[in-house]
Amino acid sequence: MGHAGYPPEVKAGASFHPRIISRASGFLRLVCAALASLLLYGAVFGAVLDRPLEFGFLAHEINARLARAATIHGPKLVILAGSNGPYSHRCEVIEPMLDLPCVNGGVAVGIGLDYLFIRWEAQLHAGDAVYLPLEQQQYTITAAASAMGPDAAIMFRHDWRTLGELPPKRWLAAFFAFDVRSAVMSVIEMSLVAARFHDPRAEDEGTSNAWGDHFGHTVARGAANQAMIAAMTAPAVSAASIRDGYGTGQIVEFVTWARAHGVRVIGGLPTELDRMAPAEATQAAIAAVFLAHGGDFLVLPNRSRYPIAAFFNTPLHLNEPCQIAHSIMLARALAALLGRPARAPPDSLAAMLANPPRACPVVPIATALALAPH
Repeated sequence: MGHAGYPPEVKAGASFHPRIISRASGFLRLVCAALASLLLYGAVFGAVLDRPLEFGFLAHEINARLARAATIHGPKLVILAGSNGPYSHRCEVIEPMLDLPCVNGGVAVGIGLDYLFIRWEAQLHAGDAVYLPLEQQQYTITAAASAMGPDAAIMFRHDWRTLGELPPKRWLAAFFAFDVRSAVMSVIEMSLVAARFHDPRAEDEGTSNAWGDHFGHTVARGAANQAMIAAMTAPAVSAASIRDGYGTGQIVEFVTWARAHGVRVIGGLPTELDRMAPAEATQAAIAAVFLAHGGDFLVLPNRSRYPIAAFFNTPLHLNEPCQIAHSIMLARALAALLGRPARAPPDSLAAMLANPPRACPVVPIATALALAPH
């Protein structure tokens, strides 16, 4: 005869401990509640909430550059970096000078290099060249910081295909890339978009052209930023931190992949404020990342170093006229490396350098054009 008031599975003579059953039942309910919470969390951040102004902007920039690359049949040049890529390099200048289609694929530091490389590998073919003026931070970034960049949220919300091609540890990082602040910002950004909010970034900082270059970051617009740039500091990066960096390992994997697929990789130095440029040993370590694994490394005569007057809003972002001057010099150097003739830069852009106050305040037109003969 069973025990009245207890579950039917408890039979006469069985050893029965009501506290154990109660605890087991409570633990099961806790586990079910936790799983339900995770499912709700995943559904909300994976299909409902979004960051259209912040992450949506970055995703659009990445996709637009990849879409341009997909339209090019035959050899091309791709520039990959962080925001130093589009702000300080101008494919609009480089393409006609090299007579080679060019895509400026840089977007922002913080985008995982593994994500960036896997997206671009689908658009790179034998005969292509990739120029990588990567920021020092991209070499030394930690695994945790790399996995939790904005691309984690972008992939979980919009790009499960790419996420599925990355290691499982990236799946977990993407799943747990959100918090309460993310939810609050999602509601705010989605509400602003629904209300037809006008994004002022283009008026304040410029925007992107068809090549993926940033333009409109004029000397006049950047004048107010000079004091802020002067106050910026950055810790010195050692040669050892470059050699041992988590990002360095990802770059090596990409250089190795590129070599196996007939894609030429050319490393380079990012444009930097002269007082913050890397030491000789650090520069040598950066060059070794490429040279030791079958890539090339290109150093411009000025080592991509500029005084403060050349920068727009950070010590890595040249203003527009200096971006054009730097690109003229870079195109001439790339022409020699790639075995192509260097043509004259587009008249409309070259004229900007000879037309104060829009000219680059530190690179005279004669200096820029001396490395790009007609």
